[in-house]
Amino acid sequence: MQRKNHDATFKAKVALELVKGLRTVNEVASEYGLHPNMLTRWKRQLLEGLPEIFSSSTSGQRKEKEYEKLIARLYQKIGQLEVELDWLKKKSSLPGK
Repeated sequence: MQRKNHDATFKAKVALELVKGLRTVNEVASEYGLHPNMLTRWKRQLLEGLPEIFSSSTSGQRKEKEYEKLIARLYQKIGQLEVELDWLKKKSSLPGK
């Protein structure tokens, strides 16, 4: 039996349906053809992740740090490529080659 990969949007939709509590886990599981334990895990992940959504300063700071790291790596790579290009230009313009 092949495992199904569900995208985050689908998982959030199903987990939110469980949090609402209008139907039981078994009812939702049978509707979507999923195992109740998986749905329980998705619901727990949703509830554990909710505080992070509302702490925008933490999330924003983390994203900003990741962005700054990316920029630094890109500048480093640009510098490396410029040095390599200069070296190749010098090598290709040497007389007698």
